[in-house]
Amino acid sequence: MTQFARRSFLVGGGLAALPLLGDGDGNLCGQEKPAARKLPAKGHFPIKAVSSANGMAATARAVELMRRGVDPLEAVVQGVAIVEADPNDTSVGYGGLPNELGIVELDAAVMHGPRHRAGAVGALRGIRHPAQVALKVLETTDHVLLVGEGARQFARVHGFREENLLTDKARKIWLHWKQNLSDQDDWLAPADDPEVSAFFHEHTRTLQLAGKTVRRFVRPTGTIHCAGMNAQGDICCTTTTSGLAFKIPGRVGDSPIIGAGLYVDNEVGSCGSTGRGEANLQNLASFLAVELMRGGMSPKEAGMATCRRIAEHTKRRDLLDDEGRPIFDLKFYLLDKRGRHAGVSLWGPAKFAVTDEQGTRLEDCAFLYKRPADHS
Repeated sequence: MTQFARRSFLVGGGLAALPLLGDGDGNLCGQEKPAARKLPAKGHFPIKAVSSANGMAATARAVELMRRGVDPLEAVVQGVAIVEADPNDTSVGYGGLPNELGIVELDAAVMHGPRHRAGAVGALRGIRHPAQVALKVLETTDHVLLVGEGARQFARVHGFREENLLTDKARKIWLHWKQNLSDQDDWLAPADDPEVSAFFHEHTRTLQLAGKTVRRFVRPTGTIHCAGMNAQGDICCTTTTSGLAFKIPGRVGDSPIIGAGLYVDNEVGSCGSTGRGEANLQNLASFLAVELMRGGMSPKEAGMATCRRIAEHTKRRDLLDDEGRPIFDLKFYLLDKRGRHAGVSLWGPAKFAVTDEQGTRLEDCAFLYKRPADHS
């Protein structure tokens, strides 16, 4: 086969087959259902924002701005800026938990539905609002992703102020973790600190492993995702995070990767995620969920099918309990073109945030597995 013929085959055949994705139950989807979606007229779509549970202030701010005519991407980026600046949220921005060296590294991405464009930054140090830097990548470059020192220099030339992002609270948590890593080093046991002890208790889980019930500290993977729809039916979203606590320096999770940490198709809907980024990266789960909605699934159905797919693809024994269930968590926040929304989690009960004409509130996530009552 000639190179030209092969290229023609890939364009004509390979891409044509791309939308045919499984729904997790052995069915093919990706083709529109016979019944066409009935959508509101432009200007009459429900103004709405959905987010992870730590994003109630973010969704409220995003909806407020969209009601004033602000572009939905600018609205959600301004919404998550509230959380990025909150020193009490140890999963995002200022106050986020550091890498194993005690340095805060941030990841973020944005995606604009109407233009189908994206921007992202990874392993960014010293800049409080990585989602705003990601928006600058989208607006001012021909790139999608900048990382490390390049991302920091890019932020500086656009006027972002550098600062030390490691708060005293995050430093104490990191130091406690470091001092407890081994009994074969020169660190002594840390002094008792009620705030630090409460943090480690909150992130300790009851697991069934090797026939035994064990209590294990699970490193936090918290993040904030926020998606918004305006009255024109345009959908945009952002995901921003300090990533896995105490990670190897330079580790980049799913949050800044388009198709994993977030994805938008303006004619279908959006999906974003928080939780174990490696599992999401290995399944491109946000892209998958949007494609399942394209095939006719509701946001809840698409999210649940995606969770089942991830569970089926988790093969490492150290990531599975005695019943073959993933020991990690992953949550998805979905919004479709009709204005329907859902939060879905591998493990529940769990909550997510919504703001719409009914106000700002937390709603229950659907979930695949239920945690034991004494999980924390």
